[in-house]
This record gives sequence, C-alpha cells and structure tokens, in this order.
Amino acid sequence: MMSRDTKTESQQSQGTSSSSSSSAPQSYSQSSSSGTLSSLDTVPVQDLASIPEDPEIDEDIPQPWGRLWALGKGFLNHDCLHEEYVFGRDKKCDYTFDIPVLNQTDRYKTYSKRHFRIFQELGHGHSRVAYIEDLSGNGTFVNKEIIGKGRTLPLTNNAEIALSLPTNKVFVFSDLSVDDQTIYPKDFIDKYIMSRPIGSGACGEVKLAFQKSVCKKVAVKIISKRKFKMNTSSNEHPISVDTEIEILKKLDHPCIIKIENFFDSEDFYYIVLELMEGGELFDRVVNSTRLREPIAKLYFYQMLLAVQYLHENGVIHRDLKPENVLLSSTSEECCIKITDFGQSKILGETSLMRTLCGTPTYLAPEVLNTAGTTGYSSAVDCWSLGVILFVW
Repeated sequence: MMSRDTKTESQQSQGTSSSSSSSAPQSYSQSSSSGTLSSLDTVPVQDLASIPEDPEIDEDIPQPWGRLWALGKGFLNHDCLHEEYVFGRDKKCDYTFDIPVLNQTDRYKTYSKRHFRIFQELGHGHSRVAYIEDLSGNGTFVNKEIIGKGRTLPLTNNAEIALSLPTNKVFVFSDLSVDDQTIYPKDFIDKYIMSRPIGSGACGEVKLAFQKSVCKKVAVKIISKRKFKMNTSSNEHPISVDTEIEILKKLDHPCIIKIENFFDSEDFYYIVLELMEGGELFDRVVNSTRLREPIAKLYFYQMLLAVQYLHENGVIHRDLKPENVLLSSTSEECCIKITDFGQSKILGETSLMRTLCGTPTYLAPEVLNTAGTTGYSSAVDCWSLGVILFVW
C-alpha cells in the first residue's frame, strides 16, 4: 500500500536557532524537542572595523588528526592530538566517563573501566590511519557492527561509535586528514561541518551536519540542480526550490519541519533543517506488526493539527504520505513533524489547483479524474490523511 520515494535513516529534533553567536558549549546535550526545523534567528552584526582578520595557523601548534563529535547525552566533543586515547569509566583513562551527567545515566554501569581505544599508525604511502580497538566485553560498535573484545578495526571518516548496544550511539568520528569539506560552499563550511549521509532521493541526498558555533546536529538536504532540472523538465508546472524555501520560512508550527538555513551554489541547493532522529513514519509502520491504537491516535492528531495550520495559512502540501512524516525519537510516544514541501502550493482563498502531482497511492480521486482540466482544492490533503490512517 505504501511507497517510498526517499529513504531517510533518521531525523531528530534539536534546537531551533540557525546560527548562533555564542561560543560552543563544553558538553553536548540532547534536546527533548523534536522536529526537522526551527525558526531562523537573527545573527548579531559587528562593526567591520572591530572584526580581526583570520589568524594564520601556527605550524608549531599541534593540529588534531581526528575529532569525535558527541552524540550521546553527557558526552563531550574530543580532539585527537596524541597518538592514542583510552576511553572508559576509570579516572585514569585519557577520556573518562566518570563525569557529572554522564555517570548519572542508566547506561553508565554498562561501560567498562577501559572500554575502547582510538589510535593512529603509519599506513601505506606514509599516510596515517586511524584505528579503534574494543577493550570491553560489553561491546563496542562501529556503524552498528560489534568489533569484539581484543579486536581492532580501521576507523573511517564519519563512522558512528556506539557502546554496549548498537543503538547507544555516543560519537561520530571525523578524520581531519580527509579534506572533503572544501567541496561545499565557503559560506556553508564557515558555519557547518558536513558528516555522513542519512537519506537519499531522486534529486539528491540528506546528510547529517554539525553547526560549529553550538555543536548542534542538523539535517542538510542537498539537491542536485542537474537532476532537479531533468525531473521537472517534463512537468508543465515545474516545482520550484524557491517556493519550498518560501513556504518553510513562512511556517512556524511544532508539528511542521522548520528551516534553519539555505545555501545556493552553482550545482547544488543546500537546505539546512532541524534533525529528527526517530526516522520516518513509514519505517515505524513497516517495522511494527501494527501501531497500538493510543499511539496511532497520538500521531494522527499531530498530523491533523499540522494540516489544519497549513490550510489556515493558505498552504496545500499535496504529497502527504508516511515517508514525509518524521518522528522526533525512537520512543513510541514522540512528536511528529510533516516534511518535504517540494510539491506544495500557496493558494488564495478561492484558488483551485490543476497540477497532477503527488504519490499515486495517496492521491485523492479528483486529482486523478480531473487530470488538470477542472481543478481541485485543499481537501486533497484530507484524503491523503485518510489513506495514511488506513494503512496503520
């Protein structure tokens, strides 16, 4: 019954500011709010004369060869300057877990005194290679695969490290010797560090990224202009990325994804969205035998509130489906957010739409029957909601 146009591994909600002038916090703290977007904040502007020139890197100061971005509650970001680091509960570890907040979590007792080790060695061609060694019988995981006590694996760029359980992700490793950030626009990399892919679609992909100033996780929707043009060239009314951005900036509702930033390069569009870590409703439905009735009510009620808000503000989504509903967390009881406004339309009070668009399984009969001749209204979203409820 359901179809999938886009596979999204995860999207979870974080804070709501797009750019912050505050310095980076000492520790990463998971946000309890969920979503895929938040409203844009105003960035304070300094007098140009007061802004110092960018200092040159002092070659005498050691530069990190790797960086661990904290994913888990209570964990801290960590720069790898020395040849090796041991992580664990023991206070003698280079990175000890025995710190406030972290030692109060439920998982703390499952961490070993010496849980894992990260180090680098000389590889082929005089290049340095990063490795991770599992020192614990409780399990150290890289990209959801257990290493095994006493075993060592190469640690690749953007690898996820989890402890005790494959779902207990604590770090993302950035190999700083891999200079792959330069392929992105300068104004983007001034504010964000791009990480691994978390989803893909017909016109591009979605990647995890970190906002530098506050170390906040975000989702970056990367749209290839070439693929986008090919996919819309046969459409009498081609979809506009500008329209999607306009709609996202206009909307402000807890059950609708929010945009944090937007960048336009020669070949790509970069849409920065808040991150939803619970994944798609599609996956939640497929992986469950069936949704419990109270949970189905909770999700559907939030969807109704979101669509009501859209219609009150003259926006018709036109592509509502489980793949375009994101969950804030992996918990059963969580917030949802509607995303992907690529097919959406802004209407006046008496306007009708004629474009044949959307996913066939969820299309209202009038969209198919009129085939662009007489038109249809915002009621088509209500039909799609009914189909979504039916497949639960």
